[in-house]
Amino acid sequence: MADIQKLEKIVSQVRRDIVRMVHQNNSGHPGGSLGCTEFLVTLYNEAMEHSAKSFSMDGKNEDLFFLSNGHISPVFYSVLGRAGYFPVKEMSTFRSLNSRMQGHPTPHEGLPGVRVASGSLGQGLSVAMGAAQAKKLNGDNKLVYVLMGDGEQQEGQVWEAAMYGAAKNVDNVIATIDYNSAQIDGSTDEVLSLGNLKAKWEAFGWKVLEMNGNVLSEVVTTLEKAKSLTGKAQPILIIMTTQMGNGVDFMMGTHKWHGVAPNDEQLKSALAQNPETLGDY
Repeated sequence: MADIQKLEKIVSQVRRDIVRMVHQNNSGHPGGSLGCTEFLVTLYNEAMEHSAKSFSMDGKNEDLFFLSNGHISPVFYSVLGRAGYFPVKEMSTFRSLNSRMQGHPTPHEGLPGVRVASGSLGQGLSVAMGAAQAKKLNGDNKLVYVLMGDGEQQEGQVWEAAMYGAAKNVDNVIATIDYNSAQIDGSTDEVLSLGNLKAKWEAFGWKVLEMNGNVLSEVVTTLEKAKSLTGKAQPILIIMTTQMGNGVDFMMGTHKWHGVAPNDEQLKSALAQNPETLGDY
């Protein structure tokens, strides 16, 4: 059974890491990162079978994760660092010249935990499909996870991969959509309405689950359920409702913090709302 209190402590620390990273270089994407904190903390500390110590690009005999909406790199880097993939002090180099922690994750920088470049939206699900099929061919029964944004669903490549997944019975994939209803230019309804996402994915042949991505207990149980549904000739999708900026009151409920860094006073307020639990970098 998951230790929710332990996960909550990691979540608090990861939020601190996010706002500090974005603040220090006055650059980055805090809103979506904060909204996905509970999900990624649960994924790396509870749901996935992975090893930071023996990281390899091929990922044989372990679960894989691909971040498709790569602009939320602050939360990804923090979760990887806190899981032991690299020293947490390296977060202080975020978005700096010659750093391995660029604004969008890239494998050529050699950062453990990163297996694909992401930032050009729409590609992550295709990568996950290829990795999942490779696992099947290699007799590897571990799973492939991928996180996408909701605005990303406006990309055609997502739907090509969705069609492929169902047609080829890729049942070792668990895909998740961060459904915060906000993207860089405004609400998804204003930019390009997504309509009934659940009905669309079900029509494409996927098993669809829904959860509140900002409630840890719900994230834990939904991921457990998703894992129980794999191996049944149908890919799995989780529609995860979140609030952009979750955990920092002045960032919540608006798209304006999609890619804006907090100033000194705002950083102080954000840190006060999230007590240090594991030690700042």
